[in-house]
Amino acid sequence: MKSIAERIALELNVRVPQVSAAVALFDDKATVPFIARYRKEATGGLDDTQLRTLEERLTYLRDLEDRRAAVLKSIDEQGKLTPELAAQIGAAETKARLEDLYLPFKPKRRTKAQIAREAGLEPLAVALLANPSLVPDVEAKAFVDAEKGIADTAAALEGARWILVETFAEDAELVGGLRQLLWDRAEWVSMVVPGKEDAGAKFADYFKASEPVRNVPSHRALALFRGRKEEVLRLSVVLPEP
Repeated sequence: MKSIAERIALELNVRVPQVSAAVALFDDKATVPFIARYRKEATGGLDDTQLRTLEERLTYLRDLEDRRAAVLKSIDEQGKLTPELAAQIGAAETKARLEDLYLPFKPKRRTKAQIAREAGLEPLAVALLANPSLVPDVEAKAFVDAEKGIADTAAALEGARWILVETFAEDAELVGGLRQLLWDRAEWVSMVVPGKEDAGAKFADYFKASEPVRNVPSHRALALFRGRKEEVLRLSVVLPEP
């Protein structure tokens, strides 16, 4: 795997020694304006814009490496670190990808899916996923067991759903692909909650609005979330028809 200096140099299309010199100056508490004005000879003439990007990427990549080490240690201590998983974690280039890989191994509270597994519902979930032609209500009858808290077929199927939801949510490839798909194609859609038009007049611009997710600036996203928190707006992320 490339060093942090090598990765930043590639991203900025500059030489590694330029990046290494700037990193050393940042580590000595030098600021971007100071380096750009008084240390041009050391960095090979990197300008303000390049230095600010370099500083941001340096912080991000160092945080990423610290988190990578912590994730590897946690999974290893659980006795679940395989060579294949270690290679995937080592190749993760973003924090999101790293967390997707860690999710199945991340300590968490007892979930509804875990409770369903303990009740013996995992075979039902696996069977229904593997064979869509099966009739869910028919298959679920074999798993009804009042002593395990499964009163009827509806309860059995609810447990199977939770197992599948957790399985999908912990699939790094699925989650990563879905995240990218939504970023590339999805739209924010906002609607006013009926009857809140007057009380939420300050959010009038968003009473009936839509915009590609990737185009929403941070200040507008904050306004949308605030409108939802105040129960004036209903928000959803949708994929437009092909």
